[in-house]
Amino acid sequence: MSLKLYGYWRSSATYRVRIAMNLKGLEYEYIPVHLAQDGGQQHQEGYDRLNPAHLVPTFVDDDEDIILNQSMSIIEYLDERYREPCPLLPAHAVERARIRALAQDIACDIQPLANLRVLNRLQESFAVSTEQTHHWAKQWIAQGFAAIERRLQTQAGRYCFDFDISLADVCLVPQVYNAKRFDVDMSQFPLISKINDQCLMLEAFQKAQPENQPDAP
Repeated sequence: MSLKLYGYWRSSATYRVRIAMNLKGLEYEYIPVHLAQDGGQQHQEGYDRLNPAHLVPTFVDDDEDIILNQSMSIIEYLDERYREPCPLLPAHAVERARIRALAQDIACDIQPLANLRVLNRLQESFAVSTEQTHHWAKQWIAQGFAAIERRLQTQAGRYCFDFDISLADVCLVPQVYNAKRFDVDMSQFPLISKINDQCLMLEAFQKAQPENQPDAP
């Protein structure tokens, strides 16, 4: 199989890529990289050669002899190479920029603050308790969602941007999963919750859910 995805079942960045690949109808080999076992399998020599940043996901396309990290780069590569059956970014430059902006609100500003290595570093370097790191993640997710909820009021339809799935939805659903992990009160965010529920009615999103992955405990 020419397409390979190295990832971790609960990684939201990997979750994004799984959704995108499913929406495109792509067959790929999923190779688990456990972020907590064996001192973190992302630090092992074999994975280091693929991704010196020691993060997930890593995407390999043997046909094109390409290795990519960073979920947003991977998804845009897939969207350009496999436009059908579900383009994730529109042709119109303004609409494309708006979708990217919302997706990056999540991928660049919200999700990294609750990343596993950030939470671990808070505990290791500042003697922060698990309860305190939980509160940290909850606070930043809720603050970010408050802004996104307001933006969606002027543009949402069935999904984040009207009635077509886009990169924004691909990023939003994994972040809602994270929000629920950290006990964010999602009743504050009715539009986000509605869009998440609509997306999870689709098979591509269902198959990508963390609990449905082979490395899920």
